[in-house]
Order: sequence, then C-alpha cells, then structure tokens
Amino acid sequence: MSNDDLVLVNDDTGVRTLILNRPEALNAFNGALFNALTEALLAADADDTIRVIVLTGQGRAFSSGMDLVSAGSGPSYRYGFPDMVDVMVDFSKPIIIAMNGVGVGVGSTIVGLADFVFMAANARMRCPFSALGLTAEAASTYTFPNLMGRQNASWFMLSAEWMSAEECHRTGLVREVLPDEGFLEAVQMKARKMAAFPLSSLRATKAQIMAPHKANMKAAAKSEDLALVSLFKTSAHKEAIAAFREKREPNFTDVGE
Repeated sequence: MSNDDLVLVNDDTGVRTLILNRPEALNAFNGALFNALTEALLAADADDTIRVIVLTGQGRAFSSGMDLVSAGSGPSYRYGFPDMVDVMVDFSKPIIIAMNGVGVGVGSTIVGLADFVFMAANARMRCPFSALGLTAEAASTYTFPNLMGRQNASWFMLSAEWMSAEECHRTGLVREVLPDEGFLEAVQMKARKMAAFPLSSLRATKAQIMAPHKANMKAAAKSEDLALVSLFKTSAHKEAIAAFREKREPNFTDVGE
C-alpha cells in the first residue's frame, strides 16, 4: 500500500479531510502511516486553499494506537512519530479530530494536539500505557492535565481504563459528542463554517492561543520519548508484548520494575 493509500484526502470548500486508511488493522500506526500522515499534514499546511483540517479514521476505529504486531520491524521512513508530533504542534491552521470510533494509545493522546475534537456517541478512548509497562506520549502529559484537570488526566493515563464519549466530553477532552449516524458529515459542516473565514485571521488567532504552550508541548514530547526508549527495554514491557502476542493477560508479579 502506497503513502497515498494510507491517508485518503478529500477537499471541500476550504476543508481538507485526512482519513487514516488501515481499517484492517483498526488504523494502527506503523512507520508507513506516521510518515504518510506527516507528509499529508505538511502538504495541507503549505496549501493556502485549505483553511481547516479534519482528521478521522476509515472503518469502525479512529486508531487502535501503535501497531504492536509490526513494532520494531519494517523499513525506515523519512518521518517518524516525533516528526508527526512536531508538525501537529507547529501546524498553523485549525485541526479538528473527528473521533469516529475507538481511540487507543496514540489514537487517544493525539487529541491533545488538535484544536477541536468531536466524538461519535459510541466511540471510546483508552490510554493503555500502564498495562504495557510504558508511559504516555504525544505531549499528553502536558496537554491532558491542561484539558481535563490533573486528577482526571492522571486517572485516564494511569488506570488504563476505557472512557466513553460522554466521559471524554464531561472531563473536557472533547468539544462535543455527535450522533454516530452522519457523524463525519456533521463535523465537516462545522469545519466548513470556520473555513469561510479569512485564513490570515484563523492563523493569527491560533498562533496567539498556542504561543504559551508550544515550547512546553515539545519539551513534554521529548521527555516522554526518552522515557519510552528506557521503558521499551524493561522486562515489564517485554512481558506485556509477549502476553499481547499470545493473547493472554500479562503477569507483572515477577518482572521487577
């Protein structure tokens, strides 16, 4: 599958919809998808005919997170996960995430990089990092407490529990919950209303809103990535991956730290 196939692009009245297109893998991120999405975002930011971005997923999931099946294998690409995060932090136009289905791991933490998040009524999110012997990423250790408050964010990221669309809305993680039927069309309609305004105005206002946060977001993302590199080597994470591949519950009793 080519990069063009991994992220589908649809333009309509100043709105570019980017659709993660690995439905057979529940839109799990691998190296190719990180690269494809980063390239698509860079192209959208450089195109002055586009004023608003909508990011969603093909099929029944938004994204099931990192592709654990192919983790650590496959070719290298120009852009990786840290590049995608940096590009989203620096993106000059409004980004709307349309959470059409489950969002797990980076499929949930990525919402902290968007300007607005709309969620389908039956969608759910989960941060499984504790269950994987890992830590959060995508600057979520900074963005989530700012959006949700410290206690809500800490519970979401440490408990590895699912959060319903209504819970995500109540805690401030998403802007609005919309009906499943006609969900993407409803989000695109909201995006088109915003795209009717001058791009210069949209960019200027977003720049002012983001100015106090950009450095902190990038610092958090870098710190998270360093922690992840360390945790990937632990026996706890190795046990979690072995359990995932063997389709069993992990046993952290004797794995140490």
